[in-house]
Amino acid sequence: MAETRWHMLSTKDNPYNPHTEFDDWWAWDTRAGYNSLALLARVVKTSNDLPEALQDQAVEDAIDEIVRENVSGMHIKVPNPED
Repeated sequence: MAETRWHMLSTKDNPYNPHTEFDDWWAWDTRAGYNSLALLARVVKTSNDLPEALQDQAVEDAIDEIVRENVSGMHIKVPNPED
């Protein structure tokens, strides 16, 4: 079983936790028009040729960049509740 990522991208108005309520979180995010996963996919710089640890770090770095730039003013970094 793959490990859960350290953090996930969300918005401050989404009532669902993407770690524990992913389907509800994703449906809400999409209906609200944020499309956070698509945004993350556009920002992340990774490759399937990289080891999994480096891919995970690339996702973490992309989340940090999105939250730092926060063009919409809505994006937040959600920690894994198991950490």
